[in-house]
Amino acid sequence: MKHPVDVYVGKRVRQRRWMVGMTQQQLAEKVGIKFQQIQKYETGMNRVSASRLWDIAASLGVSVSFFFDGLGDGATTEVQTTTAVPGDILADKEALELIRSYYSIPENQRRRLFELARVLSDAS
Repeated sequence: MKHPVDVYVGKRVRQRRWMVGMTQQQLAEKVGIKFQQIQKYETGMNRVSASRLWDIAASLGVSVSFFFDGLGDGATTEVQTTTAVPGDILADKEALELIRSYYSIPENQRRRLFELARVLSDAS
């Protein structure tokens, strides 16, 4: 049976991998494992060891704590699986691609696009 923390950490690995535009194969090569193992981590099927999580964090350019952000204060033993990411928007690959594209736009144009999006969202 999958532990909710393992599922949560796996989702955070996938989200970060998507954010940086890395494939499972590329991450696996950086960490020194097979891509199938990355698949198992991302689904929570396999638990990620501390040393492996350290390597994954370094490969993805984040601290180890990134994978636990949003779990709560640690005082409870039950994990809130419904609060993975605010609104779980980052679980959507399309949203991550949009964010990546947005930040590749030059800043002055990005600000205008942001204002346009704000106006359009107020109109609906």
